[in-house]
Amino acid sequence: MNRKLKAVNYSINTDVKYGDLEVVDVPAIAAACRKQWFNQTLVRVNDSVVRLGIVKGEFHWHKHEHDDEFFFVLEGRLTIQLEDKTIELNPGQGVVVPKGIMHRPRAALKTVMLMVETRKIEPEGVRRRPGSKRSVRRTGPG
Repeated sequence: MNRKLKAVNYSINTDVKYGDLEVVDVPAIAAACRKQWFNQTLVRVNDSVVRLGIVKGEFHWHKHEHDDEFFFVLEGRLTIQLEDKTIELNPGQGVVVPKGIMHRPRAALKTVMLMVETRKIEPEGVRRRPGSKRSVRRTGPG
């Protein structure tokens, strides 16, 4: 993807929205979402969580030092930039980004995806310092 995407403010909600045996209606949540980069933990499954991402724009370069991250696209198209290649995901496709791998998710148009992660993951990860390959740990949003 060559076109420049606008960086956006993130709405990241780590509270678990649904309990056991509650129906999760992803299309209804996606239709109601007006934020450009929305991320909500839907459910907890054992020691993992399933998160919903409704995104347009780009996230920052980051990595998760102790956790793998699974992305699965439901609608739209997700680009995951890695330091040595780019992965394009269409609806019905997914990929695991292993722990320790620097990556940046991007979406040129509204994309709805599920992510499966450990419940202890820091969704914003460890950011890469602008202009370098060194990382800087973030605390708090933005």
